Amino acid sequence: MGDNVRMTISPKGLWEHNAYQSDNQFVVEVKRIVEDPNKLVQGTKVGYQGPRVSINYQNGDVRALLRLMAEELGLNAVISETVTGTTTLVLKDVPADQVIDIIFQQKGLDMRKKGNIIMIAPRDEIATREKLEFEAKQQINELEPLQSEQFSLNYHRADNVAKLLAGLSPLGGGGGGNTALRMLSKRGSTISDTQSNLLFVTDIPSKLEEIRAFIKAIDIGARQVMIEARVVEANDTFNRDLGVKLNLINSRANQIGGSGVFASGGRLAPPTSTTSSTGVTTTTPAVLTQTPMLGVNLPSFTSTGGTFVLSLFNSSATRILNLELAALESDGVGKVISSPRVVTANNVKAKIEDGTEVPYVTTQSSGGTTTQTVSFKSAKLSLEVTPQITPEGTVQMALIVKKEEPDFTRAILGNPPIISSIVETNVVVENGGTVVVGGVFITRNQANTEKVPLLGDIPFFGWMFKYKTDLGERRELLVFITPRILSEKLRLN
Repeated sequence: MGDNVRMTISPKGLWEHNAYQSDNQFVVEVKRIVEDPNKLVQGTKVGYQGPRVSINYQNGDVRALLRLMAEELGLNAVISETVTGTTTLVLKDVPADQVIDIIFQQKGLDMRKKGNIIMIAPRDEIATREKLEFEAKQQINELEPLQSEQFSLNYHRADNVAKLLAGLSPLGGGGGGNTALRMLSKRGSTISDTQSNLLFVTDIPSKLEEIRAFIKAIDIGARQVMIEARVVEANDTFNRDLGVKLNLINSRANQIGGSGVFASGGRLAPPTSTTSSTGVTTTTPAVLTQTPMLGVNLPSFTSTGGTFVLSLFNSSATRILNLELAALESDGVGKVISSPRVVTANNVKAKIEDGTEVPYVTTQSSGGTTTQTVSFKSAKLSLEVTPQITPEGTVQMALIVKKEEPDFTRAILGNPPIISSIVETNVVVENGGTVVVGGVFITRNQANTEKVPLLGDIPFFGWMFKYKTDLGERRELLVFITPRILSEKLRLN
């Protein structure tokens, strides 16, 4: 109407509302009220909620005051004739339901609610009346004729449901029952047929109605959940080698001294003696062979890579000086993805494993006798989960994810250690969502330098006498969890 808006909300049933304005929005929150027979004013707020009244009542009749408070609260009240006496109250700005509660405590009164009518009477009178009603119902149940009804079960076994109705544990056989949980009356009985999965119940009509509602509530298909775990292991390696190789090749013997014993760049052959048939002994002196050799080799490379060689040699090509520059740089990236998945019913534990059993040999000696025993230890990828579907549609899971594998490169006496990564947690994830429940990040850097003492420490020129290796390694392990609620079958209303 012009610049103003009027909205009328007409509730059906019991509702409570809360209205407030936030910025340029006017918000009205409504919530259904669940009736509490022990409360005069219904609602979810804590404490007394009735309209506030001020009373100055001097030696007035209690029944008249209760009638006045019932009218103030808009209640349909029936006050027993046994409610008598007078009271004096001086109250200011007090909720009306709190006034009635004070009168109840002062005069020993109580109330019972049936529909929208409350009955007010002394506590002893209400207790006596309820006891008589209960005894009358018990007598009616003992005299009421029995009826039989059959139930066709779809998702539960008939014999297990029969044990539940009789107050027995479905897993405990015929004994160990709890009569406090018995739904059948004293005269009730059940018969189950496992082949047709039919349940026959004989009891009074009121109990049959309770049993009918109970079976309808429990005989439903369990919702199923598929849980997928992805274990991602990423490796990133880096290796860099840099160095200079200096060597001297001499392909001809170089004798030093007149005797020819001392030499460099050759191989010395030992002297030999021969005796002829006439008895004459001939001695051959030690000589240097002409096999090429490395006179100098500083330093030696531990890996191969790209090389650059510079050679200097004389005109006769008997001596060669090599200067070899080597450089190697390598990168490695690897990723291993393991994806176990399992489907299970709501609130039912499930487990899936994949892997191997690693044998371990144990040797024992006793009295000169050696005994070898073989035992096995699991090295598996496993997923253990218990899902629970919440009313909001999310999935709460108790998870145990294990990734184990043997490392034969570090075996001790042939027995490899087990490298394991374990995540155990409890997490809530939305349907179809993915969450990282755990991760491990490891970084390792290593630098090695091989050099000739003193010569390798000379600035700049020292690279001709040393070799350097840089090694870097990163390892990252992440565990992802994705639950998916499997859709139920379509149903027609």
